Amino acid sequence: LEMEGNQITLDSLEKGTDNPAFSFQGETRHHEECGGPCESQEERRGERKGRFSSYCRKALQPASKAKHFCKAHDKVLRRVILGLFGVAYLCYFIAACYLSFQRALALVVMTAVVAFFVCWEIFKKRCGAKVLLLLHPVGKCFQKSWPWLKWLLWVALLAGLIVWLALDTARNREQLISLGGFCLLVLFLFACSKHHGAVSWRAVFWGLGLEFLFGLFVLRTTPGTQAFQWLGDQIQYFLSYTTAGSSFVFGNTLIEEVFAFQTLPIIVFFSCVMSILYYLGAMQWLILKISWLLQVSMGTTPTETLSVAGNIFVGQTEAPLLIRPYLADLTLSEVHAVMTGGFSTIAGSVLGAYISFGIDAASLIAASVMAAPCALAMAKLVYPEVEESKFKGKESIRLSSGEERNILEAASNGAAASVGLAANIAACLIAFLAMLEFINAALRWFGEMVDIEGLSFQVICSYVLMPVAFLMGADWADSPLVAELLGIKIFLNEFVAYQQLATYKKNRLMGLEEWDGNRKQWISERAETIATFALCGFANFSSIGIMLGGLGSLAPHRKGDFASVVLRALLTGICVSMLNACLAGLLHVPAEVGDCTMFFSTANFSSTSYTMYTCCKQLFASSVLQNGTLSFTGSWAGQAESVLWLTECCGHYNHTSC
Repeated sequence: LEMEGNQITLDSLEKGTDNPAFSFQGETRHHEECGGPCESQEERRGERKGRFSSYCRKALQPASKAKHFCKAHDKVLRRVILGLFGVAYLCYFIAACYLSFQRALALVVMTAVVAFFVCWEIFKKRCGAKVLLLLHPVGKCFQKSWPWLKWLLWVALLAGLIVWLALDTARNREQLISLGGFCLLVLFLFACSKHHGAVSWRAVFWGLGLEFLFGLFVLRTTPGTQAFQWLGDQIQYFLSYTTAGSSFVFGNTLIEEVFAFQTLPIIVFFSCVMSILYYLGAMQWLILKISWLLQVSMGTTPTETLSVAGNIFVGQTEAPLLIRPYLADLTLSEVHAVMTGGFSTIAGSVLGAYISFGIDAASLIAASVMAAPCALAMAKLVYPEVEESKFKGKESIRLSSGEERNILEAASNGAAASVGLAANIAACLIAFLAMLEFINAALRWFGEMVDIEGLSFQVICSYVLMPVAFLMGADWADSPLVAELLGIKIFLNEFVAYQQLATYKKNRLMGLEEWDGNRKQWISERAETIATFALCGFANFSSIGIMLGGLGSLAPHRKGDFASVVLRALLTGICVSMLNACLAGLLHVPAEVGDCTMFFSTANFSSTSYTMYTCCKQLFASSVLQNGTLSFTGSWAGQAESVLWLTECCGHYNHTSC
């Protein structure tokens, strides 16, 4: 291969000869071909570049002027755009309400809440200082009267509570057991207190009072019950969108039949949504409002209060990130409060997974919110503050926003971060369930040596923790199963326990026979509610390593302090979940069974349900067999089809009447 002129050959290429066009000789040859310096060509090129840049400047001049105009009138333009959006939304809102107000009721509620807080912020910014100045004389007078006025308020509240409890528990004696269990748990935690004389009773009573008021609102009032039921339904509906992504990735067969592909994608989706809400600042705003309420009422420091409030929505290792710059200076009491908050609640990401099991969403949300004030109160009861906190005088703590630059990055980071959590949950389930099976096999082997049949970890827990389950308010017959769930939650984790609770609930709703020989197949609705509250928390022995690892990575030089209080915090977290369960048992109202005769007249006896089971039990109880003649009492006596219904019930359930 040879090219004339430049003399490039294969030999020269192998030896690495340079291209002559870039050599000095090449430059000389180029200079000679031009017939001298090519200055005229360079000048022409420069002129062309100058004309092009001038043309570009003229073309971009309107855009530059628009940019300067937008910068100069930034505030006005922002108000105009917000005003246009506001007018557009108002037109949409009016149209939605006009077409169907019932359908737009949720939109009305959300709009009212947002409008209230926006108006409150504007009012506080514009008129807050003036209002405080006007109210200053009233506040000064109130402050003088407060020493005797607070005792009057406490006595009135205590008397009102005693009267209400006396009237309320008179209808249902089971509630008294839950009340006794609540008081015993508080006394037990006080007995475990590090400094009995330093307890801040203001924090304790306010925390328990807020927990009680919130529970009363959610479990007893019609607006609270409906609001949280609606919220739970919306969360379930929202989480159903996970199917669109998981079915595309895994296929419909896997997500319908395999647990990992049903539940774990929900964690990914929920984590992605939480990351977006953090990027938008919605979560920080909500956490700050809740922490302000707890701090003002309970008198706790901003750092510990903020972390505990954050635990309502995020996990035990994510919440301390809210106060990361201040961890190094926390007192031991504040560290204990931060840990207790982490052990007493569950993360929003796994909340979706538990809802997908079939656990009542409203109860899970209520349990997580109620745990925050209770955790802070019990933390201050078990480990009171005896040091001088550096944050006591601070009115607020700065919350750092995420490092994401846009909403897409926030969504992708949230999804990516959840992969580790989902994998950790899957690995823990494999390990814990395998370990549980091994422990049960070993216990069965040891039991058979001394003629004890069926010995297992669950059986041991059901006997050891049975008094605790009964004190929380579960029926004596249901107490062994509730105690078994408690043991699984404490010694393994709450994920496995909620799976078992979901199985019991499914059996009840399917209308299975309550007893299968000596084995109980499901627990009552009251026991289900109590168990849902009792299991709602990360307080188990496997969480100790997670807690120490998370806090130790944020403040390595304080690992010794963290290790010194973690067991006390774990015990407090376990008791906080039990206190929530006691309160749920105290406030639980049994669901009324409808008219069974109306139900049977339209029922299809080819399948069973809990309503059918309940009505069949009523029918069995009302049947009387005398001298070979079958008769019925009560409302069933006048029904011509009672014998037919009894025959159908006997086809599903066993009873002496059959």
